Amino acid sequence: MSDPFANARRHFVETNGIRMAVTEQGEGPAVVLCHGFPELAYSWRHQVPALAAAGFRAIAPDQRGYGDTDRPERLETYDLEHLAGDLVGLLDALGIDKAVFAGHDWGGIIAWQMPHLHPERVAGVIGVNTPAFQRAPVPPLTIFRATMGDNFYICHFQQPGVADAGLAKDVRRVFTQLMRRGVPLDELAGRAVRPDGSVPNMVEIVHGPDGVGEPFLSEDELEVFVRAFEKSGFTGGINWYRNLDRYWERTPHLAGARIDVPSLMVTAEHDPVLRPEMAEQMRSFMNDLEIVMIPDCGHWTQQEKPAELNRIMIDWLRRRHRA
Repeated sequence: MSDPFANARRHFVETNGIRMAVTEQGEGPAVVLCHGFPELAYSWRHQVPALAAAGFRAIAPDQRGYGDTDRPERLETYDLEHLAGDLVGLLDALGIDKAVFAGHDWGGIIAWQMPHLHPERVAGVIGVNTPAFQRAPVPPLTIFRATMGDNFYICHFQQPGVADAGLAKDVRRVFTQLMRRGVPLDELAGRAVRPDGSVPNMVEIVHGPDGVGEPFLSEDELEVFVRAFEKSGFTGGINWYRNLDRYWERTPHLAGARIDVPSLMVTAEHDPVLRPEMAEQMRSFMNDLEIVMIPDCGHWTQQEKPAELNRIMIDWLRRRHRA
């Protein structure tokens, strides 16, 4: 299988106190591609060359705690302020004034916070599956525990070392179980909730019965993820979740804050957690928003439906962010 990053440049930058691995290709307006959990810059392998061919400078970092980027030990260095600061330092290192920030999964959370934390560096935001939310009236973990229970994977992640070790037991199975094509919600109903009303955590999903939906990674693609996470482990990525309440506590000034930069929200019909209807509330606090849904697509949109996502992103970027 040919390497989609064959024409891209892989290099390192010093940013915000860490050494960050970056893959980039193309010239023109900058688009920074932010991955989620458990992923890598490689998750954007289909978008980087497509954006470059369309006249944009596509920049995909392995983010803090992932891949070949540094993994600091201190838990508090994985909060959203540090993660956003990494991206600002990335722009500084590359000599870029402003960029469009595109984010999927956890990367989407960072991308939507960039206009709040560093508005002067943001030309626009593209959310993939992950919608923007206004600051909740109570801490996020309080909400997750009340609505989903203590075994919900985000709550389970709060126990030091537990999920980290559980996922590391069989790294290959993490990706063969989780990275599967989306299916209609009724096909997941029996797996998502147990008879007693509880939900399985991610470790239980990984080590449980084979998942629903067709695996979409080729053997070569799977090996990239397996090698990376066998080397890095999962603690760096899980530490992002362990700072959710800390960031909430530090940002009371963001209550009711609006997002006014040009924004694109791409939803996926069959994402079981980040449901398309969750994006509608964004219209109440955003002035310049387009929402597009990709049919028959699950959670891993940029890998599952790359051609469709590329078309939507490039169309919007050409209309809104041509140099």
